[in-house]
Parts: sequence; structure tokens; C-alpha cells
Amino acid sequence: MHLLLIEDDATMQTTLQRTLQRRGMDVTPITDGAAALHAWRRLRPDAVLLDLSLPNMDGLDIIAQARAEGLATPTLILTARGTVGDRVLGLNSGADDYLAKPFDLDELEARIRALVRRSQPTAPDSATPATTAAGSLRYDKSAEAFYWQDAIFELTPREVAFLKTLIQPMGQAVTKERLFAAVFAGEPDVQLEAVEVVAYRLRKKLAPTGMQLMTLRGLGYLLKSGGTPAE
Repeated sequence: MHLLLIEDDATMQTTLQRTLQRRGMDVTPITDGAAALHAWRRLRPDAVLLDLSLPNMDGLDIIAQARAEGLATPTLILTARGTVGDRVLGLNSGADDYLAKPFDLDELEARIRALVRRSQPTAPDSATPATTAAGSLRYDKSAEAFYWQDAIFELTPREVAFLKTLIQPMGQAVTKERLFAAVFAGEPDVQLEAVEVVAYRLRKKLAPTGMQLMTLRGLGYLLKSGGTPAE
């Protein structure tokens, strides 16, 4: 994943660049507003992280001009301007998301990955199965619902999003950050630890089905079929 980081504060830029690179992202830093547009056009990154207070060209002007030129790259505004009015201005200028400083780095990564994931084209519905089996459970894509023993398995929308994310790579660990992005997208006031609450409740509901929700320290969560479903 290639990111364009437009940030004029040297300390913030260095911190973000090093952190995101450690998490497997390629980061190109830019400090000047006018140079940012040139880099955006040339590099065509997967996502743009944009500060608003920049020399030579304001961040709002950068995003507005980029959109006018047809640059549709997912853009996350990072700024100390944290009022509702500032967020509205940023989103109305064409930004996709907004994170006020100071922010949590885990949340930043989750938001970046969610933005990039939503921007990627998906295969037509006809090219993917309508249902997915996960042990004794069955997920119906069209209904956005899980079934167990031929009846709807009662789950909250967040639990559905959590479980749906786990069954895509069935038998593989899914990071807490990825689950956070899937379950709490568009909820800026929610902390990463909220994933643990959803996992706790879902684990109890899954008990009768024979499915196990496992916590793998440092890796995330894993869904596996490891028991005998209740009659």
C-alpha cells in the first residue's frame, strides 16, 4: 500500500512515516501544499493523508483541486482543526474521512485500511457465491444474515460485521485493527478496545453452535469449528 503523507510538521511527519512503514505501508512525505498536488498527480497513491494547515496552499484547496482534476484517491484529513464546522468543510471539499489531532495510531491504521478497502473494485455478485459456510453456520450475502439449524442466527449488526469479516479467511487470524475497521467504520468516537466487547458477546452466542472464537495474542482473532453443536 502506497500512501502520500502531506504534513508540514517535521516531528509529526517523521513519527507517522516511521510508524506506518513499520506496519507494512510505503510512505512518501510532502511538506509543501503546492508540491503536494504535483506528487499526487505523479504518484497516484492508494491513499492520501492530508494536513490542512500547510505552507503555500491550504489543505482544503488541495483536496478541492484534486477532486476537480478527477483524482479520486481516498483521502483522510489529519488536522488540529477539530470543530464540527471544520469537519464539515473538509468532507464537503471531497475528503473521505477526518481524524482530529491528537489521535491513536492504531485507529489511524484501521481508518486507512478501511478507506483503501472501500475504494477497491469488487467482483460482480454473480461471480461470488450467494452463501458461505462456516462450520455449522451459513452466511447469506443477500440477506446479510447468518443461519444456524435452518433458522436465522440472532446477532446484532456489529456482531454480523465481526463474524462476516472472520469467515472470509476461515481458519486464519484477523487483526483487531481490521475487525475494528469493519465493525466500527464511520464511528470516530469509538476506541479500538470496543472490538473486545463485541468478541466477548459473540463468543457466548457461538457456544451452542460448536464454533469457537479464539483470541491469538498479538495476532487477533480466529474462527474455527471445534465442538459439537447443541441440539
